[in-house]
Amino acid sequence: MKVFALTFALGVATGLVQLFGFGTNWARYSRFVGDVFGSALGAEGIFAFFLESGFLGLVLFGWNRVSERMHYFSTIMVSLGAHFSALWIVIANSWMQTPTGYKIVGQGTQARAVVTDFWAMIFNPSSMDRVTHVILGCWLAGIFLVLSVSAYYYLKGKHLPFAKACMKISLWVALGVLLLQLSSGDDTAQGVGKNQPAKLAAMEGVFKTQARAPLTLFGWVDTKNQTVHGVQIPGLLSYLTFRNIDTPVQGLDQVPKEDWPKVQAVFQTYHTMVAMWVLMFVLTCVALTLWRKKRLEKARWVLKGLVVSVAFPMIANEVGWVTAEMGRQPWVVYGLLRTVDGVSKSINAAQVMTSIVMFLVIYVFLFALFMFLLDKKIKEGPEPHEEGASVYRDQL
Repeated sequence: MKVFALTFALGVATGLVQLFGFGTNWARYSRFVGDVFGSALGAEGIFAFFLESGFLGLVLFGWNRVSERMHYFSTIMVSLGAHFSALWIVIANSWMQTPTGYKIVGQGTQARAVVTDFWAMIFNPSSMDRVTHVILGCWLAGIFLVLSVSAYYYLKGKHLPFAKACMKISLWVALGVLLLQLSSGDDTAQGVGKNQPAKLAAMEGVFKTQARAPLTLFGWVDTKNQTVHGVQIPGLLSYLTFRNIDTPVQGLDQVPKEDWPKVQAVFQTYHTMVAMWVLMFVLTCVALTLWRKKRLEKARWVLKGLVVSVAFPMIANEVGWVTAEMGRQPWVVYGLLRTVDGVSKSINAAQVMTSIVMFLVIYVFLFALFMFLLDKKIKEGPEPHEEGASVYRDQL
């Protein structure tokens, strides 16, 4: 719970900046999407934030002050509120990727999107696939944090009853969620191929429209010569995208040059995300096999791998978002509003750079404090409460 409190506090402190950014840096964008975002993010505030924050006090400070059942119920409500937040925020972002259920009112700089069908806006072509993908990514971040801490206790020979219980549960859950994420990633990629073909072309470095398009496992994009150097599997991209090896995959040759994303960046971030999934899956399978053979405690190299594995889903989530957001450039709302047209008129590049440097310095100090306190809490370990029997204490 202490680890959760630290993470929640850091999330709130860093997330508030985005709210101000809508007004200061993205005024024209905010005017354009205000009607859409007002409904989606308003729902997030009502259904998610109030639920989460309302029960948060009971979760953090209610130990030995409310019944165990009430505290457990409050914990579930906080978790449910966090999921609702993810739901509405990703729906709003997905509308920017695949806008539906709207009409354009006004002309030129006064144009704005107005919701005409609320449910079409919510269930836009990419929303449900992306919500699933994001939530599973969040689960993996939590699961591998638990695995990392448990493996650390194994290596130090501390809090072993707690570590064994957490390790057993987390390994099985990690395997299940990783398989779900594989299926989710496949569905999401098919949706990208259908709704945002330029993004898929950048993700896989497809410059020329072709049937039997190859899937690149890893490589380097030569944008100048419009080719990819790397290890490729012929026809696999066509099959994974359309379930037909002979179906052509649209290349960037069908897209005006001024509408191309940054191909190298999108290609590398996407493949980094996939590589992180492979690392997590392989490590989980190895650790689970050793666990079932009762040899995990002696496999120090696997335990050390599990300790550092907390970084894998974090990296995957970050580069996944970079892929999603850079892949739709130069559009801030895909096909409707260019990024350059969404920027506030009253700011200049020097002001933006100054604010970025300032926030970078602040965030570095916040992150250093967060890591210091997180390390301290993990080393202290779980502590049974003085009153009100906890499950952990009962097991001891």
